[in-house]
Amino acid sequence: MSRALIDLVPKSSWVLRSTSWGNSLPAAVSHAFLPVAQVRQSSHSPMGASPSHGRKPVTINTLQSLYRKNEPITMITAHDFPSAHVADHAGMDMILVGDSLAMVALGMEDTSEVMMEEMILHCRSVARATKSAFTVGDLPMGTYEIAPEQGLESAIRMVKEGRIKSVKLEGGIEMAPTIAKITRAGIPVLAHIGLTPQRQNSLGGFRVQGKSTAGALKLIEDALAVQEAGAFAVVLEAVPAEVAGLVTRNLAIPTIGIGAGNGCSGQVLVQVDMTGNFPPGRILPKFVKQYGDVWSESMRAIQAYKADVKSRAYPAVEHTYPMPKDELAEFEKLIGEKALR
Repeated sequence: MSRALIDLVPKSSWVLRSTSWGNSLPAAVSHAFLPVAQVRQSSHSPMGASPSHGRKPVTINTLQSLYRKNEPITMITAHDFPSAHVADHAGMDMILVGDSLAMVALGMEDTSEVMMEEMILHCRSVARATKSAFTVGDLPMGTYEIAPEQGLESAIRMVKEGRIKSVKLEGGIEMAPTIAKITRAGIPVLAHIGLTPQRQNSLGGFRVQGKSTAGALKLIEDALAVQEAGAFAVVLEAVPAEVAGLVTRNLAIPTIGIGAGNGCSGQVLVQVDMTGNFPPGRILPKFVKQYGDVWSESMRAIQAYKADVKSRAYPAVEHTYPMPKDELAEFEKLIGEKALR
């Protein structure tokens, strides 16, 4: 490091990298003192520290306490470090690494395409950002349906490699043995019934479930089955509000609604949907409330950046690093002499 650069950093921010010389250092080892950077010069620096309020980590006990107090449980999806970072800072109780990342992060047509390796990669990214919220990872299609043993193996991978705290899987009565197998191994399971996107082809598309008496009875049978199997909570998707309310009142575990009305124990939404991070013209499900317009703000910022670059308004002087005038003069002199040779 040059003497001029070191001189730009306050002496109070220096640290001793080697202590073997004590307080008396000869000039030959003066490089042992290096400044601690006050401002990162990297364009890919970390996104910041943990929330300043020091929220305690949310656990299964926390969620059960919220349920007993009838305080709604908040849940949102995240698919990478930035989306998890903001969700955790916002104080969400739960963060779901949903297989919806197939569409919102990977550009796939539906959730059935995403692979286990891709889910694990995104779970790890979310886990690095999440310091307080309780994390859940979706088991992708094809990783748990064959047998309970397959489900347990997949759940173990999600926890060990993906670093999340629990898993979610779709299905009711038919998945109860798999849920029981996983929970007996000590891995919490969030069940998912009603509209199950991985099975949309057998359901005739993304259709509301439980609208008939028979459908509503099937829903509550599924809910009771996953509860008995050990699920700590159950997602109810695209279900009439009245049916979801009755199911919730007949369970001893929380229900997390998505398109299931206000009678559930909590709510979940896909972050990309509710923040408006998509181009104009996209059709949202009826149950989504758009709380922001991230797409328009990002478009405005990027177009302004483009215009500034084209006009050379950016970078301005304040965005550049200064060089001492005497050093610059010496550099110009040396360059000039080299050109004359």
